[in-house]
Amino acid sequence: MCGIVGYVGPRQSVPILMEGLERLEYRGYDSAGVAYIQDSNIRVEKQKGKLQVLQDALDTVEISSTVGIGHTRWATHGAPDQTNAHPHTDCEGNLALAHNGIIENYSNLKKDLIEKGHSFRSQTDTEVLAHLIEEYRGDMLEESVAEALKHVVGAYGVAVISREEPEKIVVARSGSPIVVGIGEGEYFVGSDTAALVKYTREVFYLEDGQIAVITADEARTFDVQLESEVESDKHTIPFDLQRIEKGGYPHFMLKEIHEQPTTLRDAMRGRLLPEDANVRLGGITDVLEEIENADQIYLTACGTSWHAALIGEYLIEEFVRTPVEVEYASEFRYRNPIITPKTVLIAISQSGETADTLAAVREAQAHGALCLGVCNVVGSTISRETTAGVYIHAGPEIGVASTKAFTSQVTVLTLLTVLLGRRNGLNRANGERIVHELSNLPQKAEQILADPEAIEAIAKEFSDRPNFLYLGRRYNYPVALEGALKLKEISYIHAEGYPAAEMKHGPIALIDDDMPVVFIATKDKSYDKVQSNMEEVRARNGRIIAIATEGDEEIRELADHVIYIPETESFLIPILASIPLQLLAYYIAVERGCNVDQPRNLAKSVTVE
Repeated sequence: MCGIVGYVGPRQSVPILMEGLERLEYRGYDSAGVAYIQDSNIRVEKQKGKLQVLQDALDTVEISSTVGIGHTRWATHGAPDQTNAHPHTDCEGNLALAHNGIIENYSNLKKDLIEKGHSFRSQTDTEVLAHLIEEYRGDMLEESVAEALKHVVGAYGVAVISREEPEKIVVARSGSPIVVGIGEGEYFVGSDTAALVKYTREVFYLEDGQIAVITADEARTFDVQLESEVESDKHTIPFDLQRIEKGGYPHFMLKEIHEQPTTLRDAMRGRLLPEDANVRLGGITDVLEEIENADQIYLTACGTSWHAALIGEYLIEEFVRTPVEVEYASEFRYRNPIITPKTVLIAISQSGETADTLAAVREAQAHGALCLGVCNVVGSTISRETTAGVYIHAGPEIGVASTKAFTSQVTVLTLLTVLLGRRNGLNRANGERIVHELSNLPQKAEQILADPEAIEAIAKEFSDRPNFLYLGRRYNYPVALEGALKLKEISYIHAEGYPAAEMKHGPIALIDDDMPVVFIATKDKSYDKVQSNMEEVRARNGRIIAIATEGDEEIRELADHVIYIPETESFLIPILASIPLQLLAYYIAVERGCNVDQPRNLAKSVTVE
């Protein structure tokens, strides 16, 4: 959610901090600030609203500083205003701190600190940590930070500077990501590699329970109690600056929708084996037998990734015949799930940092389950903490509403299904058929994206409607859920996704001539049933938008508008059918004047519970 940046080196720090914060805007924020050391003092500038407001304020002062930290805040404790914006300082202004996460015991800590004479300015949990560091001041800043963190319960990624030690930044992490970028005679700090990639592609990641002391000359990592130094593995950021720029598109979301032919190819690159009618997934080779012998598979995720998991459940149960349960990660560890050493848990997360999904992984591991990750971000926490896994290779996804990551997740789950299925009874002929059709998906996605004008026209007609209903059956029910979520996220229109047959069990009461109903009505074994559901909507004057199979003229008799997609296997329809629904949501949001890439109240990566 929130974003952290930091810099120490020979250059002017504030322009680097501001550029890093701009790269993190996609994560969602409501205020921003920087703290820097100048003339042996800490100076702080923070503002409510967009980064430009902060930049305007910075433009009014003379700045010369080579050490600083910055932050974009997404409010949890305290209103989104200037006072509650980060960075926060201690009573004397000796130190400044930026923090991602939640200090769960902040209320008790704050009460105790007030009794000891500390004076608080904000309503945030973060300010407590600044005063704790002040309270437990040691000989060195890292000692003060380490001692303060002993008293903290909760999640944190922190970056701290002190005017008494102006040559260093101290960072620490427990549950909220921190990455350190390595330069020549300089170091960079970020909560996301996107903040660093302009300046360096060589990084290392802090693990939970670690603290790093960073100067222009070196970065040393320790356990959080400073009892032993730790060797950190270096990684290379797998994308360059061009991948996180708009490339001529008006919004990142539209760019990422149009990238899907490429990202589908990348998800399958080197993994399809047509000659063997099979698939290769090198990241899980060592645990394939364990997966194959599982009694049960859990798929756990949040949001859009949960919809991908639902499709994964249908795929694995149909072709592998292993029982699968799909769990909201936020509920999984609180409901005492049945986990045995023959349980496999697959955690799906675009960022690889989703707090609830990571907690589900740790809960399953504590009970002896094999945990796998399906992630996009290389080096992310889930990818590091799971035993094995598969990257989706979608590249950086900047738009808050996930698009290309969703279709890549479903593609990877399909690849996993083929691999397991071929080891468990899926014959060669069916394997050849599926592998062949998978290889054709990028070209079919290109066909859909080649002619968006009809979708844009539909969006103009219905952009003023207060409610939408999305309906589908079998594999297309999760597509209905995902289509509704996209519309809600970026246009702020209330929308619900349902299994088409469930319409009669309640939602049908809502249908009138002001209610657009989106049907995923492609040619498969449930086609006739979906047509019947469409007849029921027509009888109540509902306005029907149908996603249909190319060449299906019959559907025009039932729908007000038809959006065609190329024919494919029924279990691959979600990959293609989701694309026009993404475009529909996008064009409706644009028509309504919404901030497509940074929808209100949302963050790209939810790193707190």
